[in-house]
Amino acid sequence: MAGVNRARVAPADKHDKRRSELAESALRTLGELGYARTSLREIANNSEFSHGVVHYYFADKLELIIYCVRYYKTRCVSRYDDVIADATSADGLVEAFAAKLAETIRDEGPMHSLWYDLRCQSMFEPGLREAVTLIDRTLEEMIWRVLSRYADLAGQGIRLSATAAYAMLDGLFQQALLGHVDGRADALKDLWQQVRDVMPLMLTAKV
Repeated sequence: MAGVNRARVAPADKHDKRRSELAESALRTLGELGYARTSLREIANNSEFSHGVVHYYFADKLELIIYCVRYYKTRCVSRYDDVIADATSADGLVEAFAAKLAETIRDEGPMHSLWYDLRCQSMFEPGLREAVTLIDRTLEEMIWRVLSRYADLAGQGIRLSATAAYAMLDGLFQQALLGHVDGRADALKDLWQQVRDVMPLMLTAKV
């Protein structure tokens, strides 16, 4: 039509957009049923997409699940980068970080349960291992960015390695998630307090 400038969407962009839409839909089913009980057909039955459409964009369940978890964790990591960017004091950073950890369990617990499910499954299913290792590394790097900014604001050094810091905070997060899933009312409050207690222990006076 004359006078109208219509932006064309490249086929590759359309393909990526549809895969992202499928991931959003699939994550709901995966979060409810877990890895072992979810099939492509089950995902299709619980979404607006047909089994044929799901299978067109993803060769099998493994490919879809790896894409979904990468998609979700990438989105999660960006939230903590916002916490880092907004921080103006060491105490404020810890408060915001602890609050964000508790918030994401409260709002998206099933997605985190799926992640821990897949991480365990990767010990037995080689097809998952590379993706899980990559996601784990991404999360470790996110924790290190938070801790590095915290140390800068506090004017101190860091006494732990990136791997040790991630293991400590991930352990607290997983225990809080288990408590939350089990209906323990104080699970998220305990996580908030534990993060506030542990973070200062990761720092050391600069020499």
